[in-house]
Amino acid sequence: MSAKTNVYAVILAGGSGTRFWPASRRLRPKQLLPLAPGDPRSLLLATVQRLDGLVPLSRVFIATGTHLQAETQRALPELSPEQILAEPVAKNTAPCIAWATEVILDRDPNAVVVVLPSDQHAEDPAEFRRTLELAIQEAEGGRITVVGIVPTRPETGYGYVKAGTPRGHGASGHGASGHGAREVEAFVEKPNLELAESYVKSGKYYWNAGMFIFRARDMRAAILTHLPELGAACRDLKASGVDAFFARAPGISIDHGVMEKVTDISVVPGDFGWSDLGSWESVWELTAKDERGNVAPESAVLVDADRNLVVDLRTKKDGPVPVVALVGTADLCVVQTDDGLLVLPRARSQDVRDVTALLKTRGRGDLL
Repeated sequence: MSAKTNVYAVILAGGSGTRFWPASRRLRPKQLLPLAPGDPRSLLLATVQRLDGLVPLSRVFIATGTHLQAETQRALPELSPEQILAEPVAKNTAPCIAWATEVILDRDPNAVVVVLPSDQHAEDPAEFRRTLELAIQEAEGGRITVVGIVPTRPETGYGYVKAGTPRGHGASGHGASGHGAREVEAFVEKPNLELAESYVKSGKYYWNAGMFIFRARDMRAAILTHLPELGAACRDLKASGVDAFFARAPGISIDHGVMEKVTDISVVPGDFGWSDLGSWESVWELTAKDERGNVAPESAVLVDADRNLVVDLRTKKDGPVPVVALVGTADLCVVQTDDGLLVLPRARSQDVRDVTALLKTRGRGDLL
Protein backbone atom coordinates (compact mmCIF):
# COMPACT_ATOMS: atom_id res chain seq x y z
CA MET A 1 0.00 0.00 0.00
CA SER A 2 1.50 3.33 -1.03
CA ALA A 3 1.03 6.46 1.05
CA LYS A 4 -2.51 7.79 0.78
CA THR A 5 -3.40 11.44 0.70
CA ASN A 6 -6.04 11.18 3.42
CA VAL A 7 -4.02 9.42 6.18
CA TYR A 8 -2.90 11.55 9.14
CA ALA A 9 -1.00 10.73 12.30
CA VAL A 10 -1.46 12.04 15.82
CA ILE A 11 1.42 11.24 18.16
CA LEU A 12 0.68 11.51 21.87
CA ALA A 13 3.69 13.18 23.49
CA GLY A 14 2.52 14.69 26.74
CA GLY A 15 3.81 12.11 29.22
CA SER A 16 6.26 12.80 32.02
CA GLY A 17 8.18 9.51 32.11
CA THR A 18 9.01 9.72 35.83
CA ARG A 19 10.28 6.12 35.85
CA PHE A 20 13.30 7.31 33.84
CA TRP A 21 14.63 9.74 36.42
CA PRO A 22 17.33 11.11 36.62
CA ALA A 23 17.40 11.28 32.80
CA SER A 24 13.75 12.26 32.42
CA ARG A 25 12.70 15.68 33.69
CA ARG A 26 9.57 17.81 33.51
CA LEU A 27 10.87 19.78 30.50
CA ARG A 28 12.74 16.85 28.97
CA PRO A 29 10.55 13.80 29.53
CA LYS A 30 10.99 10.24 28.31
CA GLN A 31 9.82 10.82 24.73
CA LEU A 32 12.51 13.47 24.16
CA LEU A 33 15.32 11.13 25.25
CA PRO A 34 17.34 8.59 23.20
CA LEU A 35 16.39 5.53 25.24
CA ALA A 36 16.04 2.86 22.54
CA PRO A 37 19.10 0.58 22.43
CA GLY A 38 21.57 1.52 19.72
CA ASP A 39 19.45 4.44 18.49
CA PRO A 40 20.75 8.01 18.97
CA ARG A 41 17.33 9.49 18.12
CA SER A 42 14.81 10.55 20.71
CA LEU A 43 11.84 8.20 21.04
CA LEU A 44 9.61 10.92 19.59
CA LEU A 45 11.77 11.44 16.51
CA ALA A 46 12.00 7.67 15.98
CA THR A 47 8.20 7.42 16.17
CA VAL A 48 7.76 10.12 13.54
CA GLN A 49 10.37 8.63 11.22
CA ARG A 50 8.89 5.14 11.62
CA LEU A 51 5.90 6.46 9.64
CA ASP A 52 8.07 7.35 6.66
CA GLY A 53 6.40 6.17 3.45
CA LEU A 54 3.04 5.85 5.17
CA VAL A 55 2.29 9.33 6.51
CA PRO A 56 4.26 12.37 5.28
CA LEU A 57 5.55 14.94 7.77
CA SER A 58 3.01 17.47 6.53
CA ARG A 59 0.22 15.28 7.93
CA VAL A 60 1.78 14.46 11.30
CA PHE A 61 0.47 16.19 14.43
CA ILE A 62 2.08 16.07 17.87
CA ALA A 63 -0.19 16.34 20.91
CA THR A 64 1.70 17.60 23.94
CA GLY A 65 1.43 20.05 26.84
CA THR A 66 2.04 23.79 26.60
CA HIS A 67 5.07 23.41 28.91
CA LEU A 68 6.65 21.03 26.35
CA GLN A 69 5.70 22.96 23.23
CA ALA A 70 9.08 24.66 22.74
CA GLU A 71 11.13 21.51 23.40
CA THR A 72 8.90 19.46 21.11
CA GLN A 73 9.27 22.01 18.33
CA ARG A 74 13.05 21.95 18.77
CA ALA A 75 13.03 18.16 18.55
CA LEU A 76 11.02 18.28 15.31
CA PRO A 77 12.02 21.48 13.49
CA GLU A 78 10.59 20.22 10.19
CA LEU A 79 7.05 20.48 11.58
CA SER A 80 5.17 23.76 11.47
CA PRO A 81 3.96 25.30 14.77
CA GLU A 82 0.39 24.45 13.71
CA GLN A 83 1.31 20.76 13.83
CA ILE A 84 2.17 20.97 17.54
CA LEU A 85 -1.11 20.71 19.43
CA ALA A 86 -0.30 22.08 22.87
CA GLU A 87 -2.85 21.22 25.56
CA PRO A 88 -3.27 23.94 28.22
CA VAL A 89 -4.10 21.27 30.80
CA ALA A 90 -3.77 17.49 30.80
CA LYS A 91 -7.18 15.81 30.70
CA ASN A 92 -6.19 12.28 29.63
CA THR A 93 -6.39 10.88 26.11
CA ALA A 94 -10.07 11.30 25.16
CA PRO A 95 -10.07 15.15 25.06
CA CYS A 96 -6.65 15.12 23.43
CA ILE A 97 -7.74 12.77 20.64
CA ALA A 98 -11.08 14.56 20.26
CA TRP A 99 -9.31 17.90 19.75
CA ALA A 100 -6.85 16.46 17.25
CA THR A 101 -9.71 14.78 15.38
CA GLU A 102 -11.54 18.10 15.05
CA VAL A 103 -8.36 19.82 13.80
CA ILE A 104 -7.89 17.13 11.15
CA LEU A 105 -11.57 17.09 10.13
CA ASP A 106 -11.29 20.82 9.45
CA ARG A 107 -8.52 20.01 7.02
CA ASP A 108 -9.91 16.82 5.48
CA PRO A 109 -13.45 15.49 6.10
CA ASN A 110 -12.38 12.10 4.67
CA ALA A 111 -9.31 11.73 6.86
CA VAL A 112 -8.14 8.45 8.38
CA VAL A 113 -6.25 9.05 11.61
CA VAL A 114 -3.47 6.93 13.13
CA VAL A 115 -2.97 7.65 16.85
CA LEU A 116 0.33 6.47 18.33
CA PRO A 117 2.15 6.89 21.64
CA SER A 118 5.46 8.73 21.29
CA ASP A 119 7.52 6.59 23.65
CA GLN A 120 7.43 3.06 22.25
CA HIS A 121 10.01 1.04 20.34
CA ALA A 122 9.67 -1.24 17.31
CA GLU A 123 12.55 -3.51 16.34
CA ASP A 124 11.09 -4.08 12.84
CA PRO A 125 9.84 -0.76 11.39
CA ALA A 126 8.87 -2.36 8.06
CA GLU A 127 6.61 -4.89 9.80
CA PHE A 128 5.23 -2.07 11.95
CA ARG A 129 4.22 -0.20 8.80
CA ARG A 130 2.67 -3.33 7.28
CA THR A 131 0.58 -3.77 10.41
CA LEU A 132 -0.59 -0.16 10.21
CA GLU A 133 -1.43 -0.59 6.52
CA LEU A 134 -3.88 -3.37 7.38
CA ALA A 135 -5.29 -1.33 10.24
CA ILE A 136 -5.80 1.63 7.90
CA GLN A 137 -7.54 -0.64 5.40
CA GLU A 138 -9.83 -1.88 8.17
CA ALA A 139 -10.57 1.67 9.37
CA GLU A 140 -11.44 2.80 5.84
CA GLY A 141 -14.35 0.38 6.02
CA GLY A 142 -15.82 2.36 8.90
CA ARG A 143 -14.49 0.37 11.86
CA ILE A 144 -12.44 1.89 14.65
CA THR A 145 -9.36 -0.33 14.83
CA VAL A 146 -6.66 -1.02 17.40
CA VAL A 147 -3.27 -2.67 17.06
CA GLY A 148 -2.88 -5.59 19.45
CA ILE A 149 0.65 -6.73 20.24
CA VAL A 150 1.22 -10.49 20.05
CA PRO A 151 2.23 -11.26 23.67
CA THR A 152 5.63 -12.81 24.35
CA ARG A 153 5.07 -13.45 28.06
CA PRO A 154 2.27 -13.40 30.67
CA GLU A 155 2.64 -9.68 31.40
CA THR A 156 0.58 -8.30 34.33
CA GLY A 157 1.45 -4.67 33.66
CA TYR A 158 -0.52 -4.25 30.42
CA GLY A 159 -4.17 -4.20 29.48
CA TYR A 160 -5.30 -6.79 26.93
CA VAL A 161 -7.59 -6.96 23.91
CA LYS A 162 -9.60 -10.15 23.49
CA ALA A 163 -10.00 -11.04 19.80
CA GLY A 164 -12.96 -12.85 18.33
CA THR A 165 -14.07 -13.76 14.81
CA PRO A 166 -11.62 -13.12 11.93
CA ARG A 167 -12.65 -10.29 9.64
CA GLY A 168 -13.23 -11.11 5.92
CA HIS A 169 -10.29 -9.66 4.02
CA GLY A 170 -7.95 -10.01 7.01
CA ALA A 171 -8.66 -13.67 7.71
CA SER A 172 -6.14 -15.07 5.22
CA GLY A 173 -3.23 -13.85 7.32
CA HIS A 174 -1.13 -10.71 7.30
CA GLY A 175 2.17 -9.76 8.86
CA ALA A 176 4.59 -11.79 10.90
CA SER A 177 1.92 -12.84 13.38
CA GLY A 178 0.06 -14.79 10.71
CA HIS A 179 -3.24 -13.16 11.64
CA GLY A 180 -5.36 -10.51 10.02
CA ALA A 181 -8.01 -8.21 11.43
CA ARG A 182 -10.40 -9.72 13.96
CA GLU A 183 -13.45 -8.57 15.87
CA VAL A 184 -12.79 -7.21 19.34
CA GLU A 185 -14.72 -9.15 21.97
CA ALA A 186 -13.53 -7.16 24.98
CA PHE A 187 -10.92 -4.87 26.46
CA VAL A 188 -9.46 -6.39 29.61
CA GLU A 189 -7.81 -4.56 32.51
CA LYS A 190 -4.37 -5.54 33.79
CA PRO A 191 -4.70 -9.18 34.95
CA ASN A 192 -3.07 -11.12 37.73
CA LEU A 193 -0.37 -13.62 36.78
CA GLU A 194 -2.71 -16.62 36.59
CA LEU A 195 -5.07 -14.81 34.23
CA ALA A 196 -2.19 -13.45 32.15
CA GLU A 197 -0.84 -16.97 31.69
CA SER A 198 -4.23 -18.19 30.51
CA TYR A 199 -4.52 -15.24 28.10
CA VAL A 200 -1.18 -16.02 26.45
CA LYS A 201 -1.94 -19.74 26.26
CA SER A 202 -5.32 -19.16 24.59
CA GLY A 203 -3.89 -17.21 21.65
CA LYS A 204 -6.96 -14.93 21.72
CA TYR A 205 -5.51 -12.03 23.68
CA TYR A 206 -3.17 -9.24 22.65
CA TRP A 207 -1.47 -6.47 24.57
CA ASN A 208 -3.22 -3.12 24.22
CA ALA A 209 -0.46 -0.81 23.00
CA GLY A 210 -2.58 2.34 22.79
CA MET A 211 -2.52 2.50 18.98
CA PHE A 212 -5.85 3.53 17.43
CA ILE A 213 -6.78 3.91 13.76
CA PHE A 214 -10.09 5.37 12.58
CA ARG A 215 -11.84 7.59 10.10
CA ALA A 216 -12.05 11.00 11.75
CA ARG A 217 -15.80 11.19 11.22
CA ASP A 218 -16.26 7.80 12.90
CA MET A 219 -14.38 8.95 16.00
CA ARG A 220 -16.42 12.15 16.11
CA ALA A 221 -19.63 10.12 15.95
CA ALA A 222 -18.40 7.72 18.66
CA ILE A 223 -17.52 10.60 20.96
CA LEU A 224 -20.93 12.22 20.43
CA THR A 225 -22.60 8.91 21.29
CA HIS A 226 -20.52 7.71 24.22
CA LEU A 227 -19.07 10.95 25.63
CA PRO A 228 -21.82 13.50 24.90
CA GLU A 229 -20.29 16.11 27.24
CA LEU A 230 -17.04 15.95 25.30
CA GLY A 231 -18.95 15.87 22.02
CA ALA A 232 -20.74 19.09 22.95
CA ALA A 233 -17.40 20.71 23.76
CA CYS A 234 -16.15 19.62 20.31
CA ARG A 235 -19.15 21.23 18.61
CA ASP A 236 -18.37 24.52 20.36
CA LEU A 237 -14.59 24.32 19.88
CA LYS A 238 -14.31 26.88 17.10
CA ALA A 239 -16.45 29.41 18.91
CA SER A 240 -15.10 28.87 22.42
CA GLY A 241 -11.40 28.25 21.75
CA VAL A 242 -8.96 25.62 22.99
CA ASP A 243 -8.69 26.83 26.60
CA ALA A 244 -12.45 26.75 27.09
CA PHE A 245 -12.63 23.36 25.39
CA PHE A 246 -10.17 21.79 27.83
CA ALA A 247 -11.77 23.51 30.81
CA ARG A 248 -15.07 21.93 29.84
CA ALA A 249 -13.84 18.51 28.67
CA PRO A 250 -14.12 15.56 31.08
CA GLY A 251 -10.86 13.93 32.09
CA ILE A 252 -11.12 10.37 30.78
CA SER A 253 -9.09 7.98 28.66
CA ILE A 254 -10.14 7.10 25.13
CA ASP A 255 -10.13 3.44 26.20
CA HIS A 256 -12.72 3.86 28.95
CA GLY A 257 -14.67 6.63 27.28
CA VAL A 258 -15.00 5.22 23.76
CA MET A 259 -13.16 2.00 22.89
CA GLU A 260 -14.80 -0.16 25.56
CA LYS A 261 -18.25 1.03 24.47
CA VAL A 262 -18.05 0.81 20.67
CA THR A 263 -19.49 -2.46 19.35
CA ASP A 264 -18.05 -2.57 15.81
CA ILE A 265 -14.35 -2.40 16.59
CA SER A 266 -11.45 -4.42 15.15
CA VAL A 267 -8.01 -5.50 16.29
CA VAL A 268 -5.05 -6.07 14.00
CA PRO A 269 -2.34 -8.22 15.61
CA GLY A 270 1.17 -6.86 15.43
CA ASP A 271 4.46 -8.70 15.88
CA PHE A 272 7.25 -6.22 15.18
CA GLY A 273 9.48 -6.35 18.25
CA TRP A 274 7.37 -3.93 20.29
CA SER A 275 8.38 -2.53 23.65
CA ASP A 276 6.78 0.25 25.66
CA LEU A 277 10.19 1.08 27.18
CA GLY A 278 8.45 1.54 30.48
CA SER A 279 11.44 1.51 32.83
CA TRP A 280 15.21 1.12 33.09
CA GLU A 281 14.58 -2.62 33.32
CA SER A 282 13.17 -2.62 29.79
CA VAL A 283 16.30 -0.83 28.52
CA TRP A 284 18.41 -3.65 29.98
CA GLU A 285 16.10 -6.28 28.46
CA LEU A 286 16.39 -4.84 24.93
CA THR A 287 20.10 -4.01 24.84
CA ALA A 288 22.91 -6.33 23.73
CA LYS A 289 24.75 -7.72 26.75
CA ASP A 290 28.26 -8.95 27.52
CA GLU A 291 29.02 -12.56 28.40
CA ARG A 292 27.82 -12.02 31.98
CA GLY A 293 24.61 -10.25 31.04
CA ASN A 294 25.81 -6.71 31.76
CA VAL A 295 24.88 -3.62 29.77
CA ALA A 296 27.50 -0.94 30.38
CA PRO A 297 29.70 1.61 28.58
CA GLU A 298 33.35 0.75 27.90
CA SER A 299 34.42 3.17 30.64
CA ALA A 300 32.73 1.12 33.35
CA VAL A 301 34.79 -1.29 35.47
CA LEU A 302 33.00 -4.56 36.20
CA VAL A 303 34.50 -7.13 38.56
CA ASP A 304 32.57 -10.30 39.31
CA ALA A 305 29.39 -8.48 38.22
CA ASP A 306 26.35 -9.99 36.55
CA ARG A 307 23.24 -8.71 34.72
CA ASN A 308 23.75 -5.05 35.63
CA LEU A 309 22.72 -1.95 33.70
CA VAL A 310 25.06 1.05 33.71
CA VAL A 311 23.95 4.18 31.83
CA ASP A 312 26.08 7.32 31.47
CA LEU A 313 24.02 10.29 30.35
CA ARG A 314 26.34 13.08 31.43
CA THR A 315 26.55 16.01 29.02
CA LYS A 316 29.32 18.00 30.75
CA LYS A 317 32.50 16.51 29.37
CA ASP A 318 34.95 19.08 30.80
CA GLY A 319 36.83 18.13 33.96
CA PRO A 320 37.42 14.68 35.45
CA VAL A 321 35.35 11.82 34.09
CA PRO A 322 33.83 9.76 36.93
CA VAL A 323 34.19 6.02 36.42
CA VAL A 324 31.50 3.61 37.54
CA ALA A 325 32.96 0.48 39.11
CA LEU A 326 30.83 -2.48 40.18
CA VAL A 327 32.30 -5.28 42.28
CA GLY A 328 30.39 -8.42 43.17
CA THR A 329 27.04 -6.93 42.23
CA ALA A 330 24.14 -8.45 40.34
CA ASP A 331 20.93 -7.15 38.79
CA LEU A 332 21.51 -3.46 39.51
CA CYS A 333 20.62 -0.30 37.59
CA VAL A 334 23.15 2.53 37.84
CA VAL A 335 22.25 5.71 35.95
CA GLN A 336 24.29 8.90 36.14
CA THR A 337 23.55 12.35 34.77
CA ASP A 338 25.17 15.73 35.40
CA ASP A 339 23.18 16.28 38.59
CA GLY A 340 21.82 12.89 39.60
CA LEU A 341 22.86 9.33 40.36
CA LEU A 342 20.35 6.49 40.59
CA VAL A 343 21.20 3.07 42.04
CA LEU A 344 18.52 0.42 42.53
CA PRO A 345 17.79 -3.25 41.90
CA ARG A 346 16.59 -3.83 38.35
CA ALA A 347 13.53 -5.61 39.72
CA ARG A 348 12.46 -2.36 41.40
CA SER A 349 12.72 -0.16 38.31
CA GLN A 350 9.04 0.75 38.57
CA ASP A 351 9.74 2.38 41.95
CA VAL A 352 11.81 5.23 40.49
CA ARG A 353 8.64 7.33 40.51
CA ASP A 354 8.83 7.22 44.32
CA VAL A 355 12.13 9.11 44.08
CA THR A 356 10.52 11.94 42.12
CA ALA A 357 7.60 12.04 44.57
CA LEU A 358 9.99 12.42 47.50
CA LEU A 359 12.04 15.08 45.72
CA LYS A 360 8.83 17.01 45.11
CA THR A 361 7.91 16.94 48.81
CA ARG A 362 11.40 18.23 49.62
CA GLY A 363 10.95 21.18 47.27
CA ARG A 364 13.66 20.00 44.86
CA GLY A 365 11.96 21.21 41.71
CA ASP A 366 15.43 21.77 40.21
CA LEU A 367 15.80 17.98 40.00
CA LEU A 368 12.37 17.28 38.51
